[in-house]
Amino acid sequence: MSGGAATRLHPPAGPPASSSTAAPAHRHTGLRRHLHHHHSAPRPPAPPPAGPPASSSTAAPAHRPPRPLVSSMWATLRAITSSRLMFWWGRRAPAEARSSRHSYSREERGELHRTSYLLYLKNSDGKYISPLHDIPLHDEVDKALFNMVVEIPRWKNAKMEIATKMPLNPIKQDVKKGEVRYIANIFPYKGYIWNYGALPQTWEDPSHKDPNTNYCGDNDPIDVCEIGSKVFSYGDVIQVKVLGALALIDEGEMDWKIIAINQDDPDAQMFNDIDDVRRYKPGYLEATVNWFRLYKVPDGKPENLLGFNGEFKDREFALGVIMSTHQYWCSLIYNKTEGGDINCKNVSIRNSPFCCSHEEAKSLVLSAPEYVKPSPIPEEVNKWHFIKN
Repeated sequence: MSGGAATRLHPPAGPPASSSTAAPAHRHTGLRRHLHHHHSAPRPPAPPPAGPPASSSTAAPAHRPPRPLVSSMWATLRAITSSRLMFWWGRRAPAEARSSRHSYSREERGELHRTSYLLYLKNSDGKYISPLHDIPLHDEVDKALFNMVVEIPRWKNAKMEIATKMPLNPIKQDVKKGEVRYIANIFPYKGYIWNYGALPQTWEDPSHKDPNTNYCGDNDPIDVCEIGSKVFSYGDVIQVKVLGALALIDEGEMDWKIIAINQDDPDAQMFNDIDDVRRYKPGYLEATVNWFRLYKVPDGKPENLLGFNGEFKDREFALGVIMSTHQYWCSLIYNKTEGGDINCKNVSIRNSPFCCSHEEAKSLVLSAPEYVKPSPIPEEVNKWHFIKN
């Protein structure tokens, strides 16, 4: 294998202990010892009084204990100093996490909203990568989080997706009958009602029948609906907290939808499972079910089916679905299973027969058309469709 440094896949680890709350014990011990040393040090003997010496029965001891005011001051200093250290240790971890995470950039080729458009991703070294194969499933810093590749920002209509059949799997707009595809607006919605994307290093195997629904996979990475407040851009890579899952049966294929929230969202700490979405974003899950059930009806297709009668599964169930699709991807990338027309070219997976050099990856990207300023979106894309339930 040629090219840059490769990575070895390991089974996913559980969430690590948080560094933001466990302060090193020896630092506190040393601080207390230091403060106690100054607090309990004996005072120098007071000078003899000017008057006659006091009798032995009333003479003050040579070493008086610290006065209450001084003792209170030292106790306050200890508390303030300890609190500052704890605050510093607690705030240091997020900054370290952000600095140690991999960053990704984008490069556009062709013309947006045309069949020529391709969006390639690059790693922090500026090397071209596959968003499907070279971005880890788990966040590098916190294994409880997952990387998500944003394919379609909220409110957008263009049906962008990771091109699983192309080398390096760029993001491109889906094409139907020679024309780029847009999702219809179903009243009262506009485009996609979440930031929509996929988890890298997952694959819904079309030869595997899901034991929960009895349907086979749709031959794509597993989809994610991110419900946070920020609207992202095409090709953004974000870290998300998984909350639950919805079982969509899309034209006879199993098409799991993972519900998640951006870990940097201001309200992310409020969301830990699917019930929290019902509690803090009432109506969002019901709208999600309705959207997936109807979104193809304006194209003349029947309503989609939903497993479990449209009920959302919880976080634990969703994690099991994700890890099973990751195992299918592992078999795919190491050529242990037949992947059909899925292109597995990558630059980082050690021992994968599909691994290529960074030079080869660069030549593939540079062979694509140069970027062209996009033309306006057709006006009919903004049309609203009214459907009777």
